[in-house]
Amino acid sequence: MRKHLKIYLTIIFFIAIITFSNTHYCAEKKEGIENFPDSYKPYLLELQKKHPNWKFTALYTNLDWKYVIDNENKFGKNLVPKSYSDRWKNTTPGQYNVEVDAGWVDCSRRAIEYTMDPRNFLNEVRLMQFEGLSFDEKTTSIDGIEKILYGTEFYNKIVQYVNSSGSTITMTKKYSDLILTAGRTSKVSSYHLASRIKQEVGPFLSHSSISGTVEGFRGLYNFYNIGATSSSEPMGAIKNGLQFAKDGKGASQATKDKYLIPWNTKERAITGGGIFIGSSYINLGQDTIYLQKFHVTSDSGGELFWHQYMTNVLAPYSESKIIHSGYEKSGILSNSMSFIIPVYNNMPNTWTENPNILESDFTLDNTKVYADVSNVLNVRTGPSTSYELLTTVDRTVTMTRIAKGKQSGDLWDKVRLPNGMIGYVFHSYLKELPNTQIEQIKLSIDNPVINKGETRKVNVQILPDEAKDHPIEFTSSNRGVATVDSSGNVLGIRSGITTITAKAKENNVFSSIEVQVYTPVTDLEINKEKLVLQIGDSYTVTPIVVPDDANNKNVIYSSDDGNIATVDDKGLIKAIKEGTTKIIVKTEEGDITKEINISVVPKLGEDEVSFDESLRVQQNEITGWDIKNNSVNKIKEMINTIYTVEIYNNKDELLSDDQLVGTGSKIRLIDENGTIKMEYEIIIYGDVNGDGKINALDLLVLQRHIIELQKLNGVYIKAGNINKNGKNPSAFDLLLIQRHILELKFIEQ
Repeated sequence: MRKHLKIYLTIIFFIAIITFSNTHYCAEKKEGIENFPDSYKPYLLELQKKHPNWKFTALYTNLDWKYVIDNENKFGKNLVPKSYSDRWKNTTPGQYNVEVDAGWVDCSRRAIEYTMDPRNFLNEVRLMQFEGLSFDEKTTSIDGIEKILYGTEFYNKIVQYVNSSGSTITMTKKYSDLILTAGRTSKVSSYHLASRIKQEVGPFLSHSSISGTVEGFRGLYNFYNIGATSSSEPMGAIKNGLQFAKDGKGASQATKDKYLIPWNTKERAITGGGIFIGSSYINLGQDTIYLQKFHVTSDSGGELFWHQYMTNVLAPYSESKIIHSGYEKSGILSNSMSFIIPVYNNMPNTWTENPNILESDFTLDNTKVYADVSNVLNVRTGPSTSYELLTTVDRTVTMTRIAKGKQSGDLWDKVRLPNGMIGYVFHSYLKELPNTQIEQIKLSIDNPVINKGETRKVNVQILPDEAKDHPIEFTSSNRGVATVDSSGNVLGIRSGITTITAKAKENNVFSSIEVQVYTPVTDLEINKEKLVLQIGDSYTVTPIVVPDDANNKNVIYSSDDGNIATVDDKGLIKAIKEGTTKIIVKTEEGDITKEINISVVPKLGEDEVSFDESLRVQQNEITGWDIKNNSVNKIKEMINTIYTVEIYNNKDELLSDDQLVGTGSKIRLIDENGTIKMEYEIIIYGDVNGDGKINALDLLVLQRHIIELQKLNGVYIKAGNINKNGKNPSAFDLLLIQRHILELKFIEQ
């Protein structure tokens, strides 16, 4: 457990005595990647590409690397679990496997060199050990604090607390406000305080340490469980922590004043606890997890290497992963964050690697290679997928393989990227660059215009001739327009323009050619086949040219008898005088023709017919029906007319009063002589088969229309366009029907 790894000043005082020296130093901070040594820069630049809001500061310790390692390499100062391999352990006779703490032994010099060299940990996960824990106004925000608190009862919550009298006090501030203020006051990162609170007492406000209701400690709070040492007494740790909140466990008045004790409000507890956390390490200059473990700087200018929070040599390494996981789940990795990364004098050109990585598993190499992958190749910090990701490279990047793997099982190689980064990649994904490489690729195609559904081959010439058999890869810049296979066969998918590129796998040589896919017209759909208009009315026909991506969607309109009804070039039909005629709709490409039978009837007066105000009447179409009350008798109740009302289904069959009315049904107004004075057509959005219901059968019918197995015609196209955008029904309309059936959201009529 962690408590076994913490060694405080009183315990390691003897180490301080033997490590004191008269060495003088003056640490200096320099903000910006440009101020780091070259060996740091490529890794930090890679991190900044992914996280532009992160800020990096070089901490020039002005300490000699060997001097630092010598002072940390003292028996008992840095430990590893006894179960670790000998590569991690001090194997000196008399010190080997001697338990300094239960289950923990002294570590090897190589383990110290590995864990202390910051260059080993310049990746997104392990970088968290260098996160600055001091308060920074520029990078701290309420929004960032709230993101950390997300998933707990502290999130976006107004503070309430119980006082010593048992009364509930409601503040005007949220927990994030108190944490921000606590950070400013204690000079400790508010994000760090929020994370500590979340870890110690989250996610529930009912936690005994902060409920204010524990018997004997009413109205007292301890948000960081400070002083909450374990005890055999029931709730012993909680009570010990609340005793600290009450009187600092017998602390002097000066100490209590410093930490705002008693913590009898939540504000005093959050701020006072923050001051306590800051005073021990953070405000002394040890303001990262790394610096708390490795005492290599001090704001007071005192002796080094003794004030170390824990003895586990891998503690910063382990805790950084926990912190990263928490930040990732909280969604704050995109926030502004500050990192303070040590730099030492006379650091080795090549950093000491993880002791688990054996030199005997590799042979030195100096081969130019590239990634033989279709997408990207992961570059990791070590030779296994268990190591963190450094970056990714695609096949255009030429790398130098500096060590070739010879491990048992999966082979991993060590590579240097052009920017100087060094990492490990899976051996099978690397290809060596040939001595003779492709210098030029020439592309041609017989006709760059391809009809949808057709295939045409791109012709390729590779120079020099000696490289003609070297592999190339074809890609399409828009696979939705056209695809291309490994042999250069281009398949037209949809109208549009795409670029076909042939690229050498071995280098960056490539060539491109532009291809246009043309989609011819195959059909024409109209939303009306029969239309009854009153004299003076108008109606706009909305034809749909099939397929949706047809290049030429122009249509031509004409009327058989312009004295009865006219039509303009936009599809607007106007009823002129009583009679019948036809409106012709024809595609400009392919001469596909559809007809609309027009009947023009005399204009009805308002005293002759009116409809319920909930309905929408446009020319002869009526929408707005209540799908739950669409029987014939209910429909008739919504019509006020002097004429007889008859309702027919989509098969032109007269419906009885108890039958359902659906899309395509006709409402006919008939006078005493049996003359049809007006005919209206019913539309129920979602009812695409005309049975007056919206169910799984409509899903099937609309799906068959979309995949062109059985096309909808006339008014049913409009009923299927639930989105009401005037287009051919799509998968989105299917989703709307599905949500209606599941009663997630009903279709608006």
